[in-house]
Amino acid sequence: MILEKATLPVPQFDQITLEELKQKIESCIAEGQKFLNELTETPESAQEQLAILEHVDTLENNMSEAWGILSHLNAVKNNAETRDVYQALLPGLSEYYTQLGQHTALYQTYQHIHDAPIFNELPAAQQSAIKLALRDFKLSGVALEGEAKKRFAEISARLSQLSSDFSNHVLDATQAYFRPLNEDELAGLSANNIELLKQYGKQHELDQPVATLDFPSYLAIMTHAENRPLREELYKAYVTRASDQSGQTEFDNTALIEEILSLRLEMAKLLGFNNYAKLSLASKMAPSVEAVDEFLRDLAEHARVPAEKEIAELKAIAAEDGISDLQPWDSSYYSEKLKMQQFNLSQEALKPYFPAPKILQGLFSIVNRLYGIQVIERDAPVWHPDAHYFELEDQGQVIGGFYLDLYARQGKRGGAWMSGFRSRMQTSDGLQKPICYMVGNFTPPVGSRPALLSHDEVITLFHEFGHGLHHMLTEVDNIAVAGTHGVAWDAVELPSQFMEFWAWDQESLDVLSEHIDTQESLPAELLKALLDARFFQSGMQTLRQLEFALFDLSIHRANPALNAAQVQDTLNEIREKYAVLPTTDYNRFQNSFSHIFAGGYAAGYYSYKWAEVLASDAFDRFEEEGIFNTETGKQFRQKILAVGGKDTALDAFINFRGREPKIDALLRHQGWTNGSKNA
Repeated sequence: MILEKATLPVPQFDQITLEELKQKIESCIAEGQKFLNELTETPESAQEQLAILEHVDTLENNMSEAWGILSHLNAVKNNAETRDVYQALLPGLSEYYTQLGQHTALYQTYQHIHDAPIFNELPAAQQSAIKLALRDFKLSGVALEGEAKKRFAEISARLSQLSSDFSNHVLDATQAYFRPLNEDELAGLSANNIELLKQYGKQHELDQPVATLDFPSYLAIMTHAENRPLREELYKAYVTRASDQSGQTEFDNTALIEEILSLRLEMAKLLGFNNYAKLSLASKMAPSVEAVDEFLRDLAEHARVPAEKEIAELKAIAAEDGISDLQPWDSSYYSEKLKMQQFNLSQEALKPYFPAPKILQGLFSIVNRLYGIQVIERDAPVWHPDAHYFELEDQGQVIGGFYLDLYARQGKRGGAWMSGFRSRMQTSDGLQKPICYMVGNFTPPVGSRPALLSHDEVITLFHEFGHGLHHMLTEVDNIAVAGTHGVAWDAVELPSQFMEFWAWDQESLDVLSEHIDTQESLPAELLKALLDARFFQSGMQTLRQLEFALFDLSIHRANPALNAAQVQDTLNEIREKYAVLPTTDYNRFQNSFSHIFAGGYAAGYYSYKWAEVLASDAFDRFEEEGIFNTETGKQFRQKILAVGGKDTALDAFINFRGREPKIDALLRHQGWTNGSKNA
């Protein structure tokens, strides 16, 4: 199939060299610093002041594009060369952003406009951008003097280095492990999974299946391998990654965790907060650390009864195999058996119905029905043959673009994410349309057949696509509040979690599924089994998420900062109180918890659950008015997706829902309160 050329200006990934990128980023930093060094006082007139703000936006736009390409390549095509360039540029970048955030004359320029009569005449988006900028200046230490200011800058630089090191250690530790498998160890695995493990073998130049810690490989073995010692070995390798308990102690993140926590606390204190969690929440939707703590513990109480029932069922099915001491490496294996027993449902039986091309086609058709948007694949240079480029059209007009890179491979960071490449903004050349990257680590195609996704992978795809729509369907032209910019961090997950509901809807599943060989959609009995199993172990899963969120909040509330032993003790105490599944003494989950030590979720991991309340309640309106009600879809697009950070997260929600959020829908969508089983 011959594709049309991309209509939006896109990066020439086939021509980009690291040297050019490096020069581009260095020139952006130099240009920014020159501007800041020359701005010594606030201009007199309001017009000149507004011109300064416009210039800051242009600088930010140029920087985020250049740096965005490099950080993207560093995540999807990580090698020594890319990493070296990335690491070499980090200190300069951190220094520039610290200078920007602490620039007194620039801060005063924003403040002048905010306090001047002209402020009320500015567009709502610009007003919000100015208010958010003033808040961020304060959180960047603009009010600090002398040594304190200098120390804040040193901490910022060091923290950006530490988070990059943390992430590299996790990637290197994950990729350092591989284990050749003999015939006996493959018992229980499907032919497709064995082929996948053989592909991993080829990557290691071996002519036999190989277990790795890449998620598709790890999950296949933990879920299906009958060999219990193999599962235990793999589990140990996975949960000790980047720790002192692992075979490769050179990737140990323990000292980094201590230093990160200590520096975050010091930073918070410099700004007048008595712990880092308070600093983190100063820019979020949740009212206080105490309110978040209460929310998480309250939700844990709701989840406790179902979780205890679920673990009892799990222990009972393991006991039938003579296993009286259920261990963590048994839980996925026996959960799969239990699911089979209770619902006659196996992930492997579902996969042939979810070939990736069909899933994408179905997803695009759902987006079209909801928002009237066409998704069209276009020809554009990419960084790997797995990656594809698409554009969104609204009534024949291109409004944005995105790249999809779905499969796990060597040199690619684990997990799934959406990141913006270019934001919507008015530039001197006219309206710049948004483009983003959506990245997964799904099971890759085996041989010449398309990739077959698990239903969990389908949900993850919908989740990331929700983030992508938030980025692309914005109607705000101010870069500081366009798309996901300026949206409170604990509300950013609303559009993504909201999209997940369509991966569970019966009508959607008819559109999404098509058997790889027979082209049949999902038969009635499998569909029923999938929907019936929707709440399978929802109590245990919720408690696991809450364990992570409470751990994150607890270690960031501590003052003084915790050392490694205290971090471990904190995790153990939370597990003791809330976990129903046993763990092992050597488990060092925290050492690979990149969300909080290398991502933006420090003292913010609760956001997933917080936003889930918003997403469930928003979806509740669709359940009342029709799952594909175009008017409701239009409202969601206008009131939530289009506004970016122009409206506060709470205002945007109220504008869509007509009231403040309630937790009732979430509890029902977890299957813990009465209501339709397939709600």
